[in-house]
Amino acid sequence: MKIRDITNAIAAFAPLQYQESYDNAGLLFGSPDWEVTGVLLTLDATEAVIEEAIARNCNLVVAHHPIVFGGLKKINGNNYVERVAIKAIKNDIAVYAAHTNLDNVRNGVCEMMARKLALQQCSVLSPKRELLRKLYTFVPQADAEKLRNALFAAGAGHIGAYSECSYNVEGTGTFKGGEGTNPHVGKVGERHHEAETKVEVIFPVYLEQYVIRALLDNHPYEEVAYDIVKLENAYGEVGSGLVGYLKEAMDEETFLSWVKQQFDTGCVRYTPLRGKPVKKVALCGGAGSFLLKKAISAGADAYISADFKYHEFFDAENQIVIADVGHFESEQFTVELFYHILTEKFPNFAPLKSTIRTNPVNYL
Repeated sequence: MKIRDITNAIAAFAPLQYQESYDNAGLLFGSPDWEVTGVLLTLDATEAVIEEAIARNCNLVVAHHPIVFGGLKKINGNNYVERVAIKAIKNDIAVYAAHTNLDNVRNGVCEMMARKLALQQCSVLSPKRELLRKLYTFVPQADAEKLRNALFAAGAGHIGAYSECSYNVEGTGTFKGGEGTNPHVGKVGERHHEAETKVEVIFPVYLEQYVIRALLDNHPYEEVAYDIVKLENAYGEVGSGLVGYLKEAMDEETFLSWVKQQFDTGCVRYTPLRGKPVKKVALCGGAGSFLLKKAISAGADAYISADFKYHEFFDAENQIVIADVGHFESEQFTVELFYHILTEKFPNFAPLKSTIRTNPVNYL
């Protein structure tokens, strides 16, 4: 098995196209063509984690946070990032990061948080836009089913929990083959009328090359007429944060104590209590203050995230209870997510979970 097999499996779950513009997810060190000796899963690719990978004969470290984030101008070992780079490169350790792309997929980091709280009826708190495309094409009616099946197999036609979605309109197409053509139907130099089906399907942008290939490989015409249109629609499967419901409402103090227990955190920083039950909960792994207004607009009673600054707590405006559980604590279940992705794809392959707690924050 090569490193690209592992990284492709993760990218299939959390496409790199879904990372934020400021992010640096992907293969940071190493070659995708290296044979895998072992995979170590972690939240942070620290020096200690690289040493652990060496000791456990793992030449691939899969991390949530990219160790190289803002770029490296020099690699002299003057800080922990440079030292990790040197140690990884000298020991042929590849490092792969799945960061905001893993945050943004529907079943990603936030889903792991939601499961800890047994939230129900979850949906993306802030869905992304302009990630969907629509394909229009025209195919002889006799070939429409074969083409639809190929497009579905390429990943087109998913709308929420529904698959194989398409819209089809029957009509008549005309064309006249010029000199040197070899038309599927009709004669060169004569206008031909053909009973055709207009097929429309939606697909996420990262699948575009596969959808086009499926179209061209399974369409009978020598020249395939098609249009791809960018949609403004919000994509409910991709975006920041989640919002859902507790099985039963809790009073605020009981809820906060339960959150502290479920996230195994030494501290929960929270805003003044409102004296109202908590039923609807919004959450976001990592630094999530940017979603506070979205959580309030969604009607959430509480918002669980991390890295709130002092003045940002005032923004709750007594409309919601903010529960800051800590950055590491909100994302700690990512290792379990990596493990699930890889063992489901490769049942006979056993990735290793790092034994090192990389949280740099301690509580007294």
